[in-house]
Amino acid sequence: MLEIGIKGHQELVVTENMTAKSMNSGAMNVFATPCMIALMEHTAFESVGPELDEGCGTVGTAVNIKHVAATPVGMKVTCESELIKIDGRALTFSVKAYDEAGLIGEGEHERFIIVEDKFQTKTDSKLNK
Repeated sequence: MLEIGIKGHQELVVTENMTAKSMNSGAMNVFATPCMIALMEHTAFESVGPELDEGCGTVGTAVNIKHVAATPVGMKVTCESELIKIDGRALTFSVKAYDEAGLIGEGEHERFIIVEDKFQTKTDSKLNK
């Protein structure tokens, strides 16, 4: 059952293919903002998945994230999410990411509950227009 307070947790070690330089989001060999946001989305997604009805999932609809510190290749990053608001099928999460030295990013992420087959069929129908 979905309820406010559900928490998620994910960890990864930054690799060369997760850098701003590799992601074309910058020139530095540091953990890329798009990768940090993907980790935050994944953490939120995984946290509520087991609580949804069979055949349902969530899709990301909004991110409001600050990337406040750089992380080098080889360092561990930990992400935490917490479901802070439920408005019908709209879910809002607080998300934070840390490296071994401290906070590197934080903000809010919104997801929307969907029926997976219906969502995919509707999206695929764009190809036939």
